[in-house]
Amino acid sequence: MKIILASASPRRQELLKYIVPDFDIIPADIDETIPDNITADKAAEYLAVKKAEHISEQYPDSLVIGSDTVVIIGGEILGKPSDKADAERMLRKLSGQVHTVVTGVCLSMNARSESFSMETKVRFYPLTDKEILDYIATGEPMDKAGAYGIQGFGSVLIKGIEGDFFNVMGLPVASLKRKMEGFIK
Repeated sequence: MKIILASASPRRQELLKYIVPDFDIIPADIDETIPDNITADKAAEYLAVKKAEHISEQYPDSLVIGSDTVVIIGGEILGKPSDKADAERMLRKLSGQVHTVVTGVCLSMNARSESFSMETKVRFYPLTDKEILDYIATGEPMDKAGAYGIQGFGSVLIKGIEGDFFNVMGLPVASLKRKMEGFIK
């Protein structure tokens, strides 16, 4: 059976290799606007379903995996920063606070879909202006939800997590493996 990851994320590609060594990558080019009736904690799953089903329509006999990750603090979704000032705004908001990372995943094949979300709590250290600006200068925050990567330079900003580390990276590996096994049966 052919497996397709509907994502261009290098982190998701790296993590999916822990489950299956061979898969194709076909990013879903979809409108990622979240409708007003979708709550922040359901946004990632909503987008994961859209991505998986979009690619599954083109490859119905393949197992398509769609995924999306959002960072939520105070009910606000922090997506990828639009520029350095936006990254600074996000990091100041996260400084010294606990936020939630939600990754939504959808499995789709032969007009059948199953989706789920996983939440991980992340606590940041209080950050100095210098820490924020030095981190932004690495360039790492610019392509990541919430303007940080837990697996890179951003690791020094994090005081602790409660939940799945890989979920914060963008793919809850252990949960996905179990869902795939159940979906394929």
